[in-house]
Amino acid sequence: MSLVVAVWQAAGTPADVPANLSALARTATEARENGADVLITPEMFITGYELGGRLPDIADADFLTPARELAQDLGIALVLGGPDPTPEGIYNAAYFIDSSGEITGRYRKSHLFGELDRQQFVAGDRPFAMVTCRGVRIAVMICYDVEFPEFVRAAALAGAHLVAVPTAQMTPFSFIAEQVVRVRAWENQVYVAYANHHGKEATLTYVGRSSIVAPDATVLDAIVDGEGLVYATVDPAVVERAQAENPYLTDRIQRLYRDLM
Repeated sequence: MSLVVAVWQAAGTPADVPANLSALARTATEARENGADVLITPEMFITGYELGGRLPDIADADFLTPARELAQDLGIALVLGGPDPTPEGIYNAAYFIDSSGEITGRYRKSHLFGELDRQQFVAGDRPFAMVTCRGVRIAVMICYDVEFPEFVRAAALAGAHLVAVPTAQMTPFSFIAEQVVRVRAWENQVYVAYANHHGKEATLTYVGRSSIVAPDATVLDAIVDGEGLVYATVDPAVVERAQAENPYLTDRIQRLYRDLM
């Protein structure tokens, strides 16, 4: 069984959850009308990413109830970037909401990037969250996480067909979006969907360049600047065939570097 995935490149409205929920409703409707089974948003889309001291004031907003209702009403799954407030602090999270409106996966960003992340968030302790949607296994991680090859390799070894990456990639790191994402797909023979912001937010200028990449590193669809949706079909059979033809996962000699990990 295959899955049509939509990646949304968007600016969002920082610190305005109702405005972002409205934009999510419009875009999810468009994606569903175009045949998408899953919509992936950018990192921390629902609140904005670079919020400084404002994040604690809005992190408790109930965005999950309307997002769940939206997913159920439209019959579309969502990978939604937003905060996860807890007594120990706020996590930078991505929620997988299935097409029945249930939260079936919740991932907390593990690799915090620079002082911006460390000032706002506490770190998660898992390499990914794995969910299954229409027979497709999806590993969810966030932004900087995908830049660590061990994380994507772990997802591939666990059987992921698709790695979904909400991100907030800023200048001068456009090469990550253009090159590293393709490398991660190639070296593991999995699909990678990379959903970035565009435009400016506080001190950040985002590089855009959202894409969906095939297991052979072919860019199936991409957008450079501005807001928009990109689409691709994820087929587990393509992953299985690619991993058989390019057997990095089975040819690796783990004993040679096990003690280095």
